[in-house]
Parts: sequence; C-alpha cells; structure tokens
Amino acid sequence: MKNSKIAQMGLMIALAFVLSYLESLLPIQLGIPGAKLGLANIVVLIAIVQFGEKEALFLTFARAILSGITFGSLYSMVYSLSGGILSTILMSFMHKVKKFGIIGISVAGGVSHNMGQLIIAMLVLKSLDLKYYSGFLTLCGILTGVLTGFVCKTVLKNIRTN
Repeated sequence: MKNSKIAQMGLMIALAFVLSYLESLLPIQLGIPGAKLGLANIVVLIAIVQFGEKEALFLTFARAILSGITFGSLYSMVYSLSGGILSTILMSFMHKVKKFGIIGISVAGGVSHNMGQLIIAMLVLKSLDLKYYSGFLTLCGILTGVLTGFVCKTVLKNIRTN
C-alpha cells in the first residue's frame, strides 16, 4: 500500500472516530437504545467509493473497536461491528453493481446496519420479541440513510471537483 493511501486511511479512521464521538454527545434520542444518526457511515461510504470494499471494512472494524474501547463497552463493539460489517458489505455490493445512487446505497446501509444490530440483540437476549422493533428501525434507517447519503453525495462531488 502506498504511503499516501495509508495516510488517507488514517485520516478516514480518525474522522469516523471523531464523528462517532460527536454523535455520542448529541442529545437526540430516537426512542430505541442504540439508534443513532450514523454520521460515521458517511466516512465508510466515502471509503467504499474512493478506496474499495476491503479498505471500508477495515475502516468499519477500526472505528468500532476504537469507539468501543474509548467511550463504549464490549456490547457496543459487538453491536457496532455486526451492523457495520453487514452494512459495509451490502453498500459495497450495491456500489459495484452501479445501478444505485449514493443516497439509495446509504439508505440500504442504514437499514441493514439496524437489522444487523437487531439480529445480534435477539441472539444476545434470546428473544424474538425484539422483531417488533424492526419497523421502527427500518424507518430510522431510511431517514438517517437519506441524511447521511445526501451529505456523502455532497462531499464526494466536492472531492471529485477539487
């Protein structure tokens, strides 16, 4: 890997980490524990477009571990990794297919991230009753996916033109 790519990935990891931290400080409560805006997913989607799936997965993994160690817990790491890895794989696939726009890819990432976390929660709690949250989590994933997708689209447009 080239030095410039290593430096860029380091910056992406730092940015995703900072956005995760800032998001943890926001007083926005979406009604379900763990439901967040997903600001770090902006960086992951940019990494998919700019670098590729392998680098985006590394970014997802590094951010989840660093965030969990710094201001989370083992459980938050597991939930973050489950949702993050699932959404990164799905977003990477959708990007490769080239039939979806950035906002659509981001929406799919937001929904799949929430579903990955919900599946882990059902396994940890050994209860299928949590499936009733899936509608709310899908709606949250759509809304946050549109928001983060719009920001990502704007950033990518400015990266490419400068």
